[in-house]
Amino acid sequence: MSSVPSLGDVPEEDPISPTTPHSDDVLPSPTLSVPSTNGSRVPGTSRKTPSIRTLGRSSSETLSSSTIKRNASTAPKDTRIQKAASSSTLKKTRSSPRLPHDKDAEPAPSTSMYWSRAPVYGTIPPKFMRGHSVTLLDATAWVFGGCDDKELKEHVRDMKIIYCFDTETMQWSQRDTVGEIPPPCRAHTMTLVDRKLVMFGGGYGPTYYDSVYVLDTQTRAWTRPPIAGIIPACRRAHTAVLYQQRIWIFGGGNGMTALNDVWTLDVTSMSKMKWQKVETTGRRPDARGYHSANLVGNVMIVVGGSNGKDLFTDIWLLNLDTRGWSQVQLGATKHRRIAHSATQVGSYLFVIGGHNSAEYCSEVLLFDLVSLQYEPRSILGKAPSGRGYHATILADSRIFLFGGSNGSNTYDDVYILDLAAGAYLPQVTSFNVEL
Repeated sequence: MSSVPSLGDVPEEDPISPTTPHSDDVLPSPTLSVPSTNGSRVPGTSRKTPSIRTLGRSSSETLSSSTIKRNASTAPKDTRIQKAASSSTLKKTRSSPRLPHDKDAEPAPSTSMYWSRAPVYGTIPPKFMRGHSVTLLDATAWVFGGCDDKELKEHVRDMKIIYCFDTETMQWSQRDTVGEIPPPCRAHTMTLVDRKLVMFGGGYGPTYYDSVYVLDTQTRAWTRPPIAGIIPACRRAHTAVLYQQRIWIFGGGNGMTALNDVWTLDVTSMSKMKWQKVETTGRRPDARGYHSANLVGNVMIVVGGSNGKDLFTDIWLLNLDTRGWSQVQLGATKHRRIAHSATQVGSYLFVIGGHNSAEYCSEVLLFDLVSLQYEPRSILGKAPSGRGYHATILADSRIFLFGGSNGSNTYDDVYILDLAAGAYLPQVTSFNVEL
């Protein structure tokens, strides 16, 4: 059993054998996506074939690759050096999508949920997407923060940049912002409030924050507004949900200990925000960080996490109206999880990846919000490598997974979990979460 990941940081030397990240410098040769004649997927093709798949290099460009290599070998030395320098400078920008052909992917029925790597292109973020935040606004995912201490000096500027990912075209772009830009950080929270992104907490290395920043997505201006009330302790690895114009903060760590307190930030008026500590009833969960929290109706659902020593299997419900805690009585199926993601899809939570006390995994767990039990489901395709500290969103009946880390390597890739026959699930809205 490997050591439990620290609340404050990912171990720099993880006992798990690292999975080599996908290379950003190698573009696979594009091939046509040919539908199978028996209704199953052809290996290496995505079940859902968007129009963007046709944007790869033309056949004439592919056929001329040998000529290009031959000419490169006979080109003057100075020319080759110049081309190499140019390639190094532009390696993070693609004018056409990378096609996610995986020769190892098995054929699968079109009704099955299916993993595939997104064919991304554009201005791709550097490899620091660990402990970052991803917020969906319309069809665009807004990505901020995330960093690795050993890469901090190299990417300090990038950590303060907003990157946007179009979930329809798969294109990355960079958004220039103005105003009082937050410092580099990870393990913060970002909450969407009326087309504004409200950021709280986070940090890097030994530094922890208690500050609130607001980004107006229309003007792209950052502000650090004055806030009334007693300010909660600096923290990171906490969670936040929005309910009745209040952002509800739970848990996290302050660098010395894990926390289990609950706070609200009143965002009814962005110019008159106020902090307030919430007094809850019932037995509280153990202090923890790197858990997940989802708002379902008026209930905040907390899954897993760690206090720096133990990884938890428990699931807790906080009724935000009565402010009472209750613990879910799980059956025989329990899962230890830290640094995972949890995305609501109708009456299910899709709990993805994280550390299970033995290794970083890419397992997808479906938690039924009606029966309040885990439910096994078969998922096909080529799953992302095991990781935690990633982020997921639901867009157009697909779950998008961004980045993450396995304790040794940090990733900049994007994976898609196609819900296939489960595409109806997001439309399921009439159910109650009860004990």
